Amino acid sequence: MSKALDYPFTVRPLGKEDGGGYLCEFPDLPGVMGDGGTVEEAIGDARKALKAALATLRQLGRTPPEPTQASGQWRMRAPRSLHQRLAARAKAEGVSLNTLAVSLLAEGLGRRDKDAA
Repeated sequence: MSKALDYPFTVRPLGKEDGGGYLCEFPDLPGVMGDGGTVEEAIGDARKALKAALATLRQLGRTPPEPTQASGQWRMRAPRSLHQRLAARAKAEGVSLNTLAVSLLAEGLGRRDKDAA
């Protein structure tokens, strides 16, 4: 697996004054970020920016920082009916079930944070 995929990231909604959509940032590399109209687009844009930033650091002879050590993984059991619905939606959107679940969780957290503000 590419080291670029090991960096943890955060996703948060952008307010209308900032153009709306979502912003994805890498805490280990301040200033490396991406945005998009959906969570998935923001993550994809940020991953492109991350790969470019890591390549630039290497070209300059600098060693990129090590990713924060966190597995980012856990097992979750879900009722079969929920699993089937999520799997069908992931297939329809052309993404993996894991990507869809992460996106939905991030979107829900973003809404919650926005409501709390």
